[in-house]
Amino acid sequence: MSKKFDPESVENFSMTREMYDWVESAILAVVCMLLIFTFIGRMIGVEGGSMENTLFNADRLISSRIAYTPAPGDIVVITMPETRQPPIVKRIIAIGGQTIDINSELGIVYVDGVAQIEPFAKGTTRSIDLQFPQTVPEGHVFVLGDNREHSHDSRHTETGMVDERLILGRVYYRILPFSSIGVLE
Repeated sequence: MSKKFDPESVENFSMTREMYDWVESAILAVVCMLLIFTFIGRMIGVEGGSMENTLFNADRLISSRIAYTPAPGDIVVITMPETRQPPIVKRIIAIGGQTIDINSELGIVYVDGVAQIEPFAKGTTRSIDLQFPQTVPEGHVFVLGDNREHSHDSRHTETGMVDERLILGRVYYRILPFSSIGVLE
């Protein structure tokens, strides 16, 4: 006895197969995104105004630690495990072995005796409770927020010199808001 051709069963099989393909594609996309954000890049949100006028509250950024060596001027994401606060975003001003000094009267930052030209800085840079000059220990960095009057950074003894192992990555790209999307320098 031969089976009769049933167009409805072929149509059901075709729809089921297409649904399976969509689910498979969605799962593959999620796995790829997890691998990318785990091993290559990390998405982070800016909280607060300590990096204004470079970054703003609720900006979404992509950072990566792959083959990264900290350098002055880099914007980085730092985890602060002892404070149990979310990661912070700051700019590296000095690295291990460099001497940092802040002239609070003039608001000038010096690295190894050279006054820094900081067009990104907003407000006046003053020392807080860390005494200057300071030499950054090897394996550490000195960070400041760009909004100098409203930033909790290495000038505070609670933050101090940041161990390089606490750097989650360098910020490379802003993805939100769409009006400001682009590479960060």
